[in-house]
Amino acid sequence: MEPELAAGLAAGAAAAGAALTYVTVRTLGRGPSLSVMEAARLQEETRQAENRARELVERGRQEADGIVREAEARARDEAGRRRDELTRELDQARGEVRELERRAEKREDAAEQKARELARKERQLESVQKKLSERKERLQEKAKQLDDLATEQTRTLQQLSGMSREEAERMLLDRLDRELAEEAAARIRQHEERIRQQAEAKAREVLATAIQRFAADHTADTTVSTVDIPSDDIKGRIIGREGRNIRAFEKATGVDVIVDDTPGVVIVSAFDNVRRETARLALAKLIADGRIHPTRIEEVVTETQAEMEKHVTETGRAAVIEADVPEPHEKLLHLLGRLKFRTSYSQNVLQHSLEVAHLCGLMAGELGLNPQLARRCGLLHDVGKAADHEMEGGHPKVGAELARRYGETSKEVLHAIVGHHDDVTVDNIYTVLVAAADAISASRPGARRESLEKYVKRLENLEAVAMGFPVVEHAYAIQAGRELRVIANAGQTTDAEAVKLSRDIARAIEQQLDYPGEIRVTVIRETRAVEVAK
Repeated sequence: MEPELAAGLAAGAAAAGAALTYVTVRTLGRGPSLSVMEAARLQEETRQAENRARELVERGRQEADGIVREAEARARDEAGRRRDELTRELDQARGEVRELERRAEKREDAAEQKARELARKERQLESVQKKLSERKERLQEKAKQLDDLATEQTRTLQQLSGMSREEAERMLLDRLDRELAEEAAARIRQHEERIRQQAEAKAREVLATAIQRFAADHTADTTVSTVDIPSDDIKGRIIGREGRNIRAFEKATGVDVIVDDTPGVVIVSAFDNVRRETARLALAKLIADGRIHPTRIEEVVTETQAEMEKHVTETGRAAVIEADVPEPHEKLLHLLGRLKFRTSYSQNVLQHSLEVAHLCGLMAGELGLNPQLARRCGLLHDVGKAADHEMEGGHPKVGAELARRYGETSKEVLHAIVGHHDDVTVDNIYTVLVAAADAISASRPGARRESLEKYVKRLENLEAVAMGFPVVEHAYAIQAGRELRVIANAGQTTDAEAVKLSRDIARAIEQQLDYPGEIRVTVIRETRAVEVAK
């Protein structure tokens, strides 16, 4: 407000000073030569200048007063605004102070409450400690009395029983051990029985599901190879002059050719099914060609053998594709293909292997195992039958040896091949699956061509051979005649004699019976003690 007022007064004074200066200059410029008229005029001008100066001063004073009033009004407004702001800030500060005071009061109340609670708990604790001390003293007194009483009773018992404390403790612990052992054995038997029942139910469910999902057709294969001829005149050409053609054919193929009076048919006979099939195809080509002489026979047989080898390998590869497993070594493919020309009780071994593979895969899927690995185990389990006549040992042992030789590294597959007939201790789940699938495939109705009468007679003959030994009490043919379980009299045989008895029974079976594959003879001798509580 003061700077604006000073500026207004300064402006009025400056205007009045300017007017006076102008008149003074005009007067001094004229000098003493001024006339009355001029002097009067100058006086008038001076008076007018003074009037203007006064007007200017008055105007400046009025403007200054307006500025002052306006500045005072603005100052009052600013002071009111500042006062309002200070009032709000003061109210807010007062509110915060009241909130802090309220919180402090609450904290103080809580602290006082906690202090009262702590004091109450301390009083309770002191009371409890006092009671515990009193109870401890009473318990110590009672314990002392009990110790004295126990000592007196122990002394009395020792006098009455004639035993020392150590002997009595040992007798009591022995009795407790026997009771606990009996209870543990009973519980173990209960758990084993429950687990066995659950496992049997689950196994039945898995087997039923697998059999139902894989419903394969079964047709029994025949093993007779015949070649049809257009006329009986061809028989003479097959034999040739002095039999040279038939001798050359048999030499080249390794089979026997039977040319008899049967019309329209020539029979090919051989132990090796692949050679027999090769000879049948070659003879059919020769008959169709019409040129039958030693040179042509050798050419056709060589050509047919090469085609047969390729066909066998492709058959094995097709089986691997059908089983949906990784392709094995080329030699194993060839061995699988040879199984097409091998039969067991008129059941085609390759079809049997494929069925076992699919059943294993289904059961493995039900049990949460690897279905592809299970199918591979099932497909290769009988691969030894393709070469068991060329190597020593049964087909499980031969198959495992060939699979290992030709790069099969899976322990599960090798164990399934060698152990699916229980030739070794079975400790692999896939071997159990293969054994189960093998039994399912072999025992399905129509899978194998063997009459019920012949089957029962073969089992009866097995049991009769074992019962022919004096020390044998019972004999049971199990696993479709693959195993003979013999119960020997324990009083008339020893462990060493049981070993000799199993060997003697096996030799007797070999000499007296005709049977496929192998038969395991198991001799069991046991002693039973029976007493009746009355």
